[in-house]
Amino acid sequence: MSSSVLALVTNAQDGTVSTFRIAEGRLERVAVSPVGPGCSTLAIDAERRLVYVGTKPGSVVTCTLDPDTGRLTTRGETRAPGSPTYLALTPHGDRLLGAFYHEGVGTCWSLDGGGLGEPAPVVSHANLHSVAVTKDTRHVYFVSLGEDAVVRYDLGEDGSLTQGSAVAAPRGSGPRHIVLDSAETAAYVVTEFSGELLRYARDTATGELSLTGRQSVVDPSAGLAHSRYGADPRAEHLIWGADVHLSADGRWAWASERSASTIATLPLGLSGEPEPATLFTPTEAQPRGFGVTPDGAHLLAVGERSTTATLYAIGADGGLTALDRQETGKGANWVRFV
Repeated sequence: MSSSVLALVTNAQDGTVSTFRIAEGRLERVAVSPVGPGCSTLAIDAERRLVYVGTKPGSVVTCTLDPDTGRLTTRGETRAPGSPTYLALTPHGDRLLGAFYHEGVGTCWSLDGGGLGEPAPVVSHANLHSVAVTKDTRHVYFVSLGEDAVVRYDLGEDGSLTQGSAVAAPRGSGPRHIVLDSAETAAYVVTEFSGELLRYARDTATGELSLTGRQSVVDPSAGLAHSRYGADPRAEHLIWGADVHLSADGRWAWASERSASTIATLPLGLSGEPEPATLFTPTEAQPRGFGVTPDGAHLLAVGERSTTATLYAIGADGGLTALDRQETGKGANWVRFV
């Protein structure tokens, strides 16, 4: 089984991580591992077979992944400034970055043999929701939903974070999750309140970002209204953007919206600019997280109000065709691949 693609799904209400094998268009759940209450975001160090999982009320659990059985074995737990909203590893697996939404802080841990050292001094921005780090580890981007901004930091060799420039998102849009394209010449951010995909051009020398394009990821037939901080999207029928991922060839972006439970397919033009969404695929209820397999052939989606995961084939037009559906757990909210 070690040669197969493995997918890890966190089930917050069950406190477990489900491991799936994806092969020949089939989805097979091979293990369910207890990790901790409210487990959500996770980061995977495939080379060292380590998995870092954020749990409530405020810790990061380090697990060992058995590639043959898919099981996770807990090897340590480190207190955190709060319940992690987003975790990201540096490419060499020597640092772990974390964003904490309710606490409004971000931090960076050193890693030694899988164990978390003391975090660097925390950085503070309102409602930090995600973080991304460049391949050369020079630049880190924290997304502040509360400040409608993406803030660049320089990552020092000692794990220190030195603030650089901040670039604005549209006011009241609620920027949420960020991904860099494969060439790291652009960053894409999905917004929670306005339901948009934002594109920022990135200067690879300085790390500076500049907003160049935006498109809606909301199905117009859903009749959703612009949301705001503190609102109840389900009760008020409001936009509730969540996650974003790109195709490896840079041709497509997909973004999830939770109120209508859809995944939007957006073409990316020759310059990387997002074009209007061409498809809206109904998916698992309240899709907070999903992922695209490393080979770009499949998309795996889960939902916070669903107990199943759906595997889709990605078509030449970026469309999604359901292939298989399997049980995962309650409160499924995060998808990552080995």
